[in-house]
Amino acid sequence: MTSSLAEYLGSDWPGCAQVFRLRRVRKTGEKVETEVVLGITSLPRERAGAKALLGLTRGHWGIESGLHGVRDGTLREDASRIRNGSAAEVMAALRNIVIFLFKRLGHNNAAAATRHYVCHPEKSLEVLSTPN
Repeated sequence: MTSSLAEYLGSDWPGCAQVFRLRRVRKTGEKVETEVVLGITSLPRERAGAKALLGLTRGHWGIESGLHGVRDGTLREDASRIRNGSAAEVMAALRNIVIFLFKRLGHNNAAAATRHYVCHPEKSLEVLSTPN
């Protein structure tokens, strides 16, 4: 982590206060993967030191992985071929509504909930037509 690059990057990245490098090591069974991630932040060192930046980075990816995992992994958002007009935004809103309904109905696993409602379409209609 350094703030010395902020002046150098200033013209290309206005508001840049710090640049950081994060090395991630992930072990799956016997396989070890190392990844290096670079980041730029507008937070000065006084407000966000190394520990705080690590926490913010982890928090961001926790949200991203959780939401994206459901939206793409279960609801196949990235595979969508809808591109014209505002249709992509409408579909994103519909996916968000589905995720909201799953959570509201107490489903912890969106994939299992999707399979359940696909196999029982009458229950899908019941959910959509019940005012509560």
